[in-house]
Amino acid sequence: MRIQQPSQRGSAGRAGVLVAALLASPAHPGTAATFRVRVDDGRRRQDVAVVEGRYRVAVLLRGPAGETASLLAEQRRLMAESIALQGATAVERTIVVDVRRPDLGPLPEHATGGTRVQLKLREEGSRSWDDRMTLEVTGNASLVSIAVTPVDVPTLYLAGDSTVTDQPVAPNASWGQMLPRFFAPDIAVANHAESGETLKSFVTERRLDKLLSRLKLGDWVMIQFAHNDQKAQWPQTYADAATTYRSWLRTYIAEIRRLGATPILVTSPDRRNFDAAGKITSTLGDYPGAMRIVAQEERVALIGLDAMSRQFYEALGPAAAPRAFADEGRDLTHFNEYGAYQLARCVVEGIRAADPQLIAGLARHLTPDAGRFDPHHPDAQPP
Repeated sequence: MRIQQPSQRGSAGRAGVLVAALLASPAHPGTAATFRVRVDDGRRRQDVAVVEGRYRVAVLLRGPAGETASLLAEQRRLMAESIALQGATAVERTIVVDVRRPDLGPLPEHATGGTRVQLKLREEGSRSWDDRMTLEVTGNASLVSIAVTPVDVPTLYLAGDSTVTDQPVAPNASWGQMLPRFFAPDIAVANHAESGETLKSFVTERRLDKLLSRLKLGDWVMIQFAHNDQKAQWPQTYADAATTYRSWLRTYIAEIRRLGATPILVTSPDRRNFDAAGKITSTLGDYPGAMRIVAQEERVALIGLDAMSRQFYEALGPAAAPRAFADEGRDLTHFNEYGAYQLARCVVEGIRAADPQLIAGLARHLTPDAGRFDPHHPDAQPP
């Protein structure tokens, strides 16, 4: 894939800017003013203390002429790639970053519910949920300065499982982690997906509450669940494809529409399960079909990632396809950066192919260089 691994040069610590200095500044977030952060020479990663919100960030970076770099935010979200470095001359890129906290705010008197998302142990203190914005450049690039401005822009939310979430450790990755790169800096991508989640657990852990608490008129929500919902051995979160799975999808759709936002259903990517003829045998059962029925009945845009993922795997073939997956190809479900990037390109094609009315103009926010993609002819695999 295109996220080069960070160079070992310079500081790799998580030292942030002085919080006290930011809090004392009249330009601290909470106003519409921009505040600027100087970055120590050679630093590739910088934390900026901010409150929950969305921020337009102008990043100056530099590095050896002729080389390229990628720009990551929070928990390894790909924000920009193939940035041509120009030696001593700094290069600027502008991105929009969503920052969130697990807090939900106090409940009204006598109201039932909770005041915080029920995070898994591995999520506590992670970059997805902390009180800082993390920015990082890859390769031999280093940060020069950062200008941060609070903004109110439309937001695309992602609700899903481990194939969507921001994976914390390279080279593991998901398509949701790669998706921000394909959008212009006039929209935010807020990835609320988490490993192990189902339609039910996303509700009981108050993740849907968190998402809905920030959802606004004109936003979008992509919903991808099935891998874990189909596990009958998980009795508390199992959802039958013919009954409860469809009902939960309709509940999500209704809640999103109630707040004036647009739901988008995404069928799950299939597992890498080749037969003797080199074709993928689906392990998703009736779940993609159930989602398609709900999408048709509720008039919701649907992105058929299950079919496109099978086309992608089969294009690579049984010998090469493992090189798109995690754990050096031993994992049949989760992806490395290359595989996740190809699936993100599939999702972008699904956005383009959807009825513009059902998808509420989301395709207009794609970057001009997003490019077209055919899963039958994926990008070349890295060496």
